[in-house]
Amino acid sequence: MPLLTIHHKTEYRYNRPVAFGEHRIMLRPGDGHDLRVLDSRLDILPTPVSLRWIHDVFGNSVAIANFDERADRLIFDWHVTVEHNPVEEFALTPDDPAYFYPFVYDELELPDLVQYITPQYSDPDGRIAEWARGFLDDDAPTPTFKILSGMTHGIREQFEYRRRHEPGTQHPLQTLQWGTGTCRDYALFMIEALRQLGIAARFVSGYIFVPDDIAQHHVGGGSTHAWVQAYLPNAGWIEFDPTNGIVGTRDLIRVAVARDPRQAIPLHGIYVGTQDAFDVMDVSIRVVSDEERSGAELEAEAL
Repeated sequence: MPLLTIHHKTEYRYNRPVAFGEHRIMLRPGDGHDLRVLDSRLDILPTPVSLRWIHDVFGNSVAIANFDERADRLIFDWHVTVEHNPVEEFALTPDDPAYFYPFVYDELELPDLVQYITPQYSDPDGRIAEWARGFLDDDAPTPTFKILSGMTHGIREQFEYRRRHEPGTQHPLQTLQWGTGTCRDYALFMIEALRQLGIAARFVSGYIFVPDDIAQHHVGGGSTHAWVQAYLPNAGWIEFDPTNGIVGTRDLIRVAVARDPRQAIPLHGIYVGTQDAFDVMDVSIRVVSDEERSGAELEAEAL
């Protein structure tokens, strides 16, 4: 079980002192059988007058900070160490109800899955639905894994990854039309494509661990990352990363799950001041394994 340490620092700078409103911080990974938080520390400057933790509607951990001090910079410095135990790729047998598509969800689970099955974004001409149906075999039924894996790798191969500094996530139809997007855009597009097929899917926000020796094969690292979970009977929620073609939780550190990307923003808040008071936001993120950290320390000692 490898240990991973995440250092995520965000600094807002202003050209004059401003006041700060409420800020919400969604950076703490969720504990589970595949991920366990061993240690964490959140340093905020200036020190908030209050800092409390809550669980949101999806059970994600959210810190809420309030301030009573004006300043020309605001810093959130987050350190967390997790024990990461990636689960193997799911394996269904032909006897499982979801082995072939189409399949039927259990009547007890269906009421809880409806919000994840129902498309949330408009597709008036059926273009997203048409794209999704392209992964079905001409002669039904189609193995479900073939559909999910095909979409995951299809988005990676068909679209061009593009960093974007504008806030928010673009409409899935824009991603399809332009053929470009960020990891959040890719995730939302795949979610809506799966929902068009009646497959429950939700948004995941977190981090990606990119080992130094394979960094050139990953995109979307060096920042928070986003991917997809799809729900299958007898398999549960399974991770799919269309940005990097990853199936399962290998290299993926889950922080939050949500029905819509707007419900899983890592850090957001307001300041009180003129619009031109804001200068810049700097974000630095580093995810390292104990092995890499030990190697770097040994190298430093040798020097």
